[in-house]
This record gives sequence, C-alpha cells and structure tokens, in this order.
Amino acid sequence: MKIILLDTDTLGFDLDYSVYQKLGELETYRHTSQDQVIRRCKNAEVLISNKVQYTRDILQSLPELKLICLTSTGTNTVDLDAAKDYNICVSNIKGYSTQSVVQLTFSMLFYLLVPMKGYDTYVKEGNYVNDTAFSHYTMTWHELSGQTLGIVGLGTIGQEVAKIASMFGCRLIYYSTSGKNNHSEYERVDFERLISESDIISIHAPLTESTHNLFHRDVFKKMKSSAILMNFGRGPIVNEDDLVEALNNKWISRAGIDVLEKEPMKDNHPIKQLIDSDQLIITPHIAWASVESRNRMIHEVYQNIEAFYRGKPRNKVN
Repeated sequence: MKIILLDTDTLGFDLDYSVYQKLGELETYRHTSQDQVIRRCKNAEVLISNKVQYTRDILQSLPELKLICLTSTGTNTVDLDAAKDYNICVSNIKGYSTQSVVQLTFSMLFYLLVPMKGYDTYVKEGNYVNDTAFSHYTMTWHELSGQTLGIVGLGTIGQEVAKIASMFGCRLIYYSTSGKNNHSEYERVDFERLISESDIISIHAPLTESTHNLFHRDVFKKMKSSAILMNFGRGPIVNEDDLVEALNNKWISRAGIDVLEKEPMKDNHPIKQLIDSDQLIITPHIAWASVESRNRMIHEVYQNIEAFYRGKPRNKVN
C-alpha cells in the first residue's frame, strides 16, 4: 500500500517515521498546503496528517484512498460525512498525550503562582549579595493548598489534573461542557458557580458550539479579581481580545494559555500587548508534545493502520 505523511513539521524533527515502511511504501512531506493535497495524494491508500483539511471536494478526488489516520484526537479537519459516503475510514488517536498535558498544566500553574523568574533575576543581578535579610519578601506568593480549582471539561486529562490538585489540598469543582460527565469524587457545578467560586480555572474541554467563546468579557467580570485562568483546550474557547481587556483592567489576576484561535500566532495578535507582562505566560501549543507523547502518537497511528488492514478498524470515528 502507499502511505503518505503530509505534515511532519507539525509532529517534530526528532521522530522516526520509518516504522511505517513495515506496512507499505512511505512518502513524507514536511508541510502540505491545501492546493497540494490532491496532486500529492492521488495514488495514496493511506494518508497520515494533523492539520490538513479534508473537504468533500478533496475526498472525491482521491479514488484510491481507503484510510485517513489523524495524529490527534480532534476530527474537525475531516468532512466525516463525505468520508463515509466515499467509503473512507477515518481513525484518530486517544490518550497518548494525557501525562504530557497534565505535566505542563502544573508547570504553568506554579510559574503563575510563584514568581520564580523574579526571584531568580533578583539573585543573579547581585541584589542578594550583602542583603540585610536572609529572605526577600517584595514578591509575595500563596500556597496552592486550600484554593478552589475549577476544571472545565472533566475528561481523561481533566480527571488527572483533579487527582493531582487534590493531593496538593485543593478544593475541586468542575463544569461538564457536554453535560455527560459525572464523577462522584468531585463536585459538579454549573458554569456560573464555577467562574464565581474558582481561584484557578483550568480548561481541558474540546471546541464545540457550546464551548466556543465560552470565556468572554462578561464572564471575566464575574470571576474573582485574584483568579488565574489557564487554557489547554482550544484557542476559540477564550475570547482573546476580551482576555487582554480583562488582564489590563485587572478583572482577573493572571492567565496562562497554550492554545490560540489562529496558530501560529499572527503579528497583530492582541496578546502581544502583554508580551512583557508578568500577568501572562503563553506557550506555542506544546502541552501535548513531550518526546514520550509524540512517540506514543507514532505507535498509535501504526496500530490504526495495521488494524485496518486486518479488517478490524481501530479508533474509527466515522
């Protein structure tokens, strides 16, 4: 079979893609624009990709295509109805990045809670030399224990975050964006209670009609002025213009975001107003991307292809 991997730039330069050669003829591209898809893929039986969009017109033009393997959990890049109409199986991967996202969640949280950068700079610039006191108190910080952590989306990742936060002594509450998640160990609340009671809000929900623009200026005004907001879901869940307004007006205290509405970031992005601000930490959509997570991704896709050709499709979403 002919296997084409369309966008290795989205997966990393340090991965070994040769494992797919055990399954067929492999062809790889670092990046594929939308107008290149049909020309590159016209003879492909299996396509592997992350961000390439598969519209009905594209799928109709690929008569040899039997399987699309997504290197992600989200399936919004594929017209699933069209894929079904043309008898194309679509498989995603699940659970591969849980520990990676959880680790970055707490890395970001502690960076926001404790002014480590400020303390480090204070010492390295020589200010601690011959100081009058053995400790320096101008940059205060608070313990995580006793704070209320509100989780938006209590799926696999959200549950892991909750478990670890509870070990630090947090009070845990959560809002189910789908209305389906019930967990007996943690208190489920409506959205209004979550935003008003939480000291920290951590978003781990998918992008849906109900979560799009979930956090906007009216929501920020109802949050605690000391609150921290973190987004590890999808960029459009948080209105980015309103987030900048909220931070500038101190409606909330700080924010950490790993996802943006447009990725990569545009030069005129409103967040750039806060580049030098201690109120914000921003990372380039890397919470999922530990070395271990990305290697699990490669293996999961391999298993999906192998299972499909054994007649037992795995992780089929259509």
